Amino acid sequence: MQRLTVAGRLLITALILAGVFFAFRYFGGNDALRKLAPKDKEYTESETMPRADDKTAEAAVEESSASSSASSESEATDQPRQSFSYTAPEPQNGKLKGVVELGASGFNSFIVRIDDQKRWKLEKAEFNNSLVMENMATDEDIRTGLKSYIGKMLDFGVGGRDIQFVVSSGAVKAEGTPKIIKVLKSLNYVVNIVTPEQEGSLGLRAVLPTEFYNNSFVVDIGSGNTKISWKEGGSTKAVETYGAKYFQNNTSDETVTTEVKAKAKQVPTDHRKTCFIIGGVPFELAKAVRKDKERYTVLDAPSAYKLENAKSKAGLNIYRSIAEATGCNQFVFDWDANFTIGYLLTIK
Repeated sequence: MQRLTVAGRLLITALILAGVFFAFRYFGGNDALRKLAPKDKEYTESETMPRADDKTAEAAVEESSASSSASSESEATDQPRQSFSYTAPEPQNGKLKGVVELGASGFNSFIVRIDDQKRWKLEKAEFNNSLVMENMATDEDIRTGLKSYIGKMLDFGVGGRDIQFVVSSGAVKAEGTPKIIKVLKSLNYVVNIVTPEQEGSLGLRAVLPTEFYNNSFVVDIGSGNTKISWKEGGSTKAVETYGAKYFQNNTSDETVTTEVKAKAKQVPTDHRKTCFIIGGVPFELAKAVRKDKERYTVLDAPSAYKLENAKSKAGLNIYRSIAEATGCNQFVFDWDANFTIGYLLTIK
C-alpha cells in the first residue's frame, strides 16, 4: 500500500477540519457560544465604560428636581424674620394709673406707670372675654366683671380717681354696650367713648415711638374694626375698616380684602418702612414666634401662618391685605401697648 506523502496528509487534515467547522455552524454552534458568553454590554470605541460611582441620567434628574424643590420650600418657609432692636424709655418717678377697656370681645385692664414726660411702663395687664359683641353678657356679668377689675387695681396701688373706663369704637356698635354704660354709671364712674379716628390716634400715641414718626405707621386689628394710623406733619391721620369678626355679618373675604387694601394704600409711601401692630389676632400671631419675654416681636409673613378658627383667619386676611397693599415687610407687635394707654397719656 502506497504511503501518503506529507502534503497529502496535510490536505486530508485540512478537509476534515473544514468539514467539522461547517458542520458546527450548521448545527447551531455559534448560538451555543453566545449563550455561554458573559452578558456584559458591548461598547464601541466611542463609548466610555461607566465608573461604579457614576449616577444614571434619570437618577441625576430626579435628584436635581428633589434638591430644587427642597430649596424652594426652604426659601418659602425658612426666611429669617427681620430683627428689631428698640428699647422704650423707662419712666422716672412715675405714678400708677389704671384703665379698663370695654372692647367688642370683652373687658381688658391695664395698670401703667407714667411720669411727667409721658414715658410709661406696663405694670400689669388682664384680659377677659365677656361676649359683649354677641349681647350675651347680663347686667350681673358686667357688674361682677367691672367690680373685679376695680378691686384688683385698688389692691395694686392705683388710686380710685386714677381709674378710667374707655369704650372702644368697635364695642360702641355692639347691642350690649348700653348695659355696660348703665352699670358703670350706677357705680358712679364716667365712661369715655371714642370714635374710630380717636382710637387710631390714641393707639398711635401709645405704640409708635417718636423716632419712627417719619417712616412708619400703626395698625390695630380689633374685633369690631381695624384702625390704620400715621403721623403727617404735626397731626395724626387715621382710617377705619373691617374688624376680625366681619364673618359674623356674612361679609366675604374678598369684600374685606378690597376695602382694607384701599384704606391701607392711603398710608404715604415714605411711612411704610415699619408697621407697629396691635390687637387680638396680632397677639395670636406674635405668640407663635415670640422669643423669651421680648416686648417687641417681629411677625412672620402672612403666608407663614396656618390658623384654624374663624376670627383668626379673618384677622389674618386683614393682615395679609395690609401687607400686600403697603409692601411693608416688617410688622412689629408691641406686647405692652393698647389704645387705652394712649388715652391715659392724654390726661394731665
